[in-house]
Order: sequence, then structure tokens, then C-alpha cells
Amino acid sequence: MHAKMEKHILFVDDSPTMRSSGSFCLRNAGYRVTEAVDGQDALQKLQSMKENDQSLSLIITDINMPQMDGITFISRVKETEFKFLPILVLSTEGEESVIEKGRAAGAAGWLVKPFQPEQLLWAVKKVVWPK
Repeated sequence: MHAKMEKHILFVDDSPTMRSSGSFCLRNAGYRVTEAVDGQDALQKLQSMKENDQSLSLIITDINMPQMDGITFISRVKETEFKFLPILVLSTEGEESVIEKGRAAGAAGWLVKPFQPEQLLWAVKKVVWPK
């Protein structure tokens, strides 16, 4: 057991730059981060977290990714044990129709790239530390 309950976040983005800047920002704020390169990779990581009994507090995902896009990924997560996990979308997509699809699939929040680190941390805090 950890003395301090570390919040663990799965960060899914096909851009290495986005992954490293997002993860850096989150780790600096004291979160534990696991990175995934696309929806399929992320589902595999979720599976191994389940097998290793690791807890997860949040998923942050991009929408436009190869292999499996974010909307499909979100709906797939909702079919797993992780279905109650909050999912934040971090995407260049700011279109209402896409956001609607994301919400319908189960996204808890939506941030448009490029993001400010404080925006990201504020959104994460809002869903990870509910009142």
C-alpha cells in the first residue's frame, strides 16, 4: 500500500510530443501516468492493470488516432470493469457534433488542443477529486 494514495492516469495519444508534454505536466502535479499510443494499446494497458490489480483514477484520450479512434475507445472502455472511470478527451476536435459523439460514448469532459497545463490540471482535478 502507498502511504499517499497516488492518483493514476492513463494518457492516450498517438503523438509522442503530446504524450510527453501531457505526462510531464501531470507527473509534475504528483499524478502517476501510464502512456498509451492509441485505443488498442490503451485497452491492453487497462487489461494488464486489471490483472495486476492496479487502480486507475482517470483516462485522458485523444480522438483522432490510428488503429482505434478515441470515440470507439471510449465506448469499448464502457464495456469493461473500468466503465465508471471518468474519461477526459484532449483533442484538436472542437466541433459540437464530435463533442456530442464523445459525450454520448461517455466522455466526462473535453479539452481542445493546444491546451494550457493549468487547464488540463484543473479539468483533471475536477473529475479526479470530486467534492
